[in-house]
Amino acid sequence: MKAPQVASKGPLYLGGALLATVLLIFIVLPEVFAGRYDSAQAQGTSTVKAIFNKVADAPPTLDTKDYDRRMLKLANYASTTASTTRAWPVKGPYPKVGAVLPFKRIVAYYGNFYSTKMGALGEYPPDIMVQKLDHEVKVWAAADPSTPVVPAIHYIVTTAQGTAQADGTYRLRMPAAQIQKAIDLGNQIHGLVFLDIQVGLSDLPRELPRLEPYLKQPNVHLAVDPEFAMHNGVKPGRVIGTMDAVDINYATTFLARIVKENNLPPKILVIHRFTEDMVTGYKRITLQPEVQIVMDMDGWGFGAKKINTYKRVITQEPVQFTGFKLFYKNDLKPPSTRLLTPQEVLSLTPAPSYIQYQ
Repeated sequence: MKAPQVASKGPLYLGGALLATVLLIFIVLPEVFAGRYDSAQAQGTSTVKAIFNKVADAPPTLDTKDYDRRMLKLANYASTTASTTRAWPVKGPYPKVGAVLPFKRIVAYYGNFYSTKMGALGEYPPDIMVQKLDHEVKVWAAADPSTPVVPAIHYIVTTAQGTAQADGTYRLRMPAAQIQKAIDLGNQIHGLVFLDIQVGLSDLPRELPRLEPYLKQPNVHLAVDPEFAMHNGVKPGRVIGTMDAVDINYATTFLARIVKENNLPPKILVIHRFTEDMVTGYKRITLQPEVQIVMDMDGWGFGAKKINTYKRVITQEPVQFTGFKLFYKNDLKPPSTRLLTPQEVLSLTPAPSYIQYQ
């Protein structure tokens, strides 16, 4: 916006001065109150231009001190734990500005709209599901008031199948209308969306490109499920599948490119895991500023079993951030009598940043 010039002589001087004063009241003073006005700048037009240039040229910055403080808090180490034995927080590059983690905790509902058995997304009508998710968000926010909670829709966009498709991949891709339904729900709750891939006998290079238009949206993220990543012609469900660091690095590089090309905040990649062999070569996983990796312990069972699994495959093989899955039904199968509480989950080392309900 070009500021009006004030005449030095003539009958328009008074009106011009008055107009300039009004403009300065509405343009300059708000910047004074915001702490952006530099009193050393020349008055008039140059001041207004300097203010706008200063605001436009000052990119937001990551609060690295807050980031470090929160990462250390997540680590949950006792004060007596020697620093030389601490694997958490994992050393890596700071994320791009706009990162969700560790500044917030994510609470997600998982599933597929076509199935009532795969999770809450398909089991409940959307309005009921949203109400239940909102309740869980409030529960976790109360458990850790220092960390804001953001809700999420975790939608299985590619499902492994027990029978072959025409291309022999043993996977079924969801139609665009169903993917959009998940994104619309995420927007409705002002939350995040995770598009989850079970590759079957396909692979990430074939499955990820079709999701790129959705991943260009700032609140849409990715998840992969090694349990259903099959090899050597073995059908899904016969054995537990596996992904290597090579697969994970392919996914993070794919996401990083989208972030860079579209000037987006960092993407989150959730990786399901409940056995050592589900993810091989974890030390070779490369961390990037554009992608935040969550290793999500998604095994079911009674509380002590789940905690032991978390310690074995998550705590002892650190990558970056962690997640924990709670099953409304399977976690109640005997001998279990209840779900783990938020307080019990948050006491783990490290405390999970991503909570998923199925």
